[in-house]
Amino acid sequence: MCSAAADLEARQLRILGRIADLELAAQQHRLGALSISAAPSENGEADAGTTEARLSALLAARGVRDFAFRRVPADYYDRSLEERCGLLRADSVAQLCKSIVMVNTQAAADVVDCSNPKNSKYYVVVVQYNARLNAENIKNFLYELNEKQIPKKRFNMRLAPEEESHKLTGFVHNAVTCIGMETTIPVIIDEAITKLDEDFFWLGGGEVDLKLGVRTSQFLSAFSPFVVKCS
Repeated sequence: MCSAAADLEARQLRILGRIADLELAAQQHRLGALSISAAPSENGEADAGTTEARLSALLAARGVRDFAFRRVPADYYDRSLEERCGLLRADSVAQLCKSIVMVNTQAAADVVDCSNPKNSKYYVVVVQYNARLNAENIKNFLYELNEKQIPKKRFNMRLAPEEESHKLTGFVHNAVTCIGMETTIPVIIDEAITKLDEDFFWLGGGEVDLKLGVRTSQFLSAFSPFVVKCS
């Protein structure tokens, strides 16, 4: 009986090992498909003037290796999250994220820019499309970040007007990304994104019909955003 049980356990372990190998191979295959750079021009070189090429260079310079760009149809934002997920070939809707520029409307009069990441006039918040942003959590985080030395009433995070967002980031509505912005704005990423099993998320790519997918762990290492439970 002991021998039979041992044989059964050994077979189960081999099966589990084989499943793990297959999952790893599938993930590597997906990454291979995702590792695409800017489209080459006629001479075989990427056009350095394109948004895709510029952001690709920025990511590579920061040591980010696993990222991808995808062009989407003009009616992308008229489609359901499930359809968008399919267009991006994402693993789940939870990977679909957006970058939102937020402004502290109650900041002190001398806080007018983003020079102090701990007490900035503006923040870019990366959050999932299927999550509800909780501005109060961000307020509490900033209050604690400043060791409670700034009155909590001095933090009131609201969506920045579209024109203001465009001026700060250089990106229009539905194209905003937290990479390669005109202004160096502190970035906050929702903790939930960092806990996704896939270790990969999608966000705007600098143009309305261009989306960027990036390896979460590499993004965190490269850009050191504040990780906050903001949904």
